[in-house]
Amino acid sequence: MSEITDEFLADAKQRMGKSVEACRHELATVRTGRASPHLLDRLNVDYYGVETPIKQLAQVAATDARLLTLTPFDRNSIGTIEKAIMESDLGLTPNNDGNVIRLQIPELNEERRRELVKVVHGVAEEGKVAVRNIRRDVMHDLRELKKEGEVGEDDERRAEAELQKRTDEATSEIDGLLKAKEEEILEV
Repeated sequence: MSEITDEFLADAKQRMGKSVEACRHELATVRTGRASPHLLDRLNVDYYGVETPIKQLAQVAATDARLLTLTPFDRNSIGTIEKAIMESDLGLTPNNDGNVIRLQIPELNEERRRELVKVVHGVAEEGKVAVRNIRRDVMHDLRELKKEGEVGEDDERRAEAELQKRTDEATSEIDGLLKAKEEEILEV
């Protein structure tokens, strides 16, 4: 294969890897029956007029299988952190003792588990669509190169086959992440 097609394939591999990582991160923020500090990753707090990630305002730890504790760096921010948690879609109720905020993670009922499975399927599908869009863009670029005469037909075909292989690897990695998250959610 030519140097040009190698560059396109390397770029596609890097972009697909980023899509898989974004999918992994998004799946980690979906609540399961277990306490995980990642549950609060997408939560922002209005801290003196600035939307600030909760990780920058407090130390978040899973002290128990069903308990998250948040230790704010600034005691004055406890109220705003609690308000942000209450207004979020997490469905958690914070308790504080003036120094530490505790979040009890309730057991999931069967209906909520099924809803969460649908959510993670949607997240995984978004990840796969992103990977397929990358493939489509690179395929278009490869065909343009062939049309302009910069690469031959054989090089283009080999590059397309390699691109499809990388696409399949990325989508199967996303499927693996989905399967693991689904098992975690449905585990009673």
